Amino acid sequence: MLFFFWFVFGAGLATLSIAAGVSLRARSVDVIGRSRPVLDDVAIDHIIEHGQIWIAEDEPLDLDEIDDEEERFWSESWDEPQGDW
Repeated sequence: MLFFFWFVFGAGLATLSIAAGVSLRARSVDVIGRSRPVLDDVAIDHIIEHGQIWIAEDEPLDLDEIDDEEERFWSESWDEPQGDW
């Protein structure tokens, strides 16, 4: 009976480990795959002809909007903690 318990426990642990590994692998491939630009033959030919290539980013940062949001954040009043410390 004890052997059966350890067998089921080991099989369950192995199944969970495999599932976690597959999930982690799928997640890392998804993240890494999106962040890398794809260079095809046309892009390589462009690099050879012109010596450089420009790849458009998804959305450039708006530095003025970032500064405004930071100033708004720091200008907020903060509530003091309640209670007797």
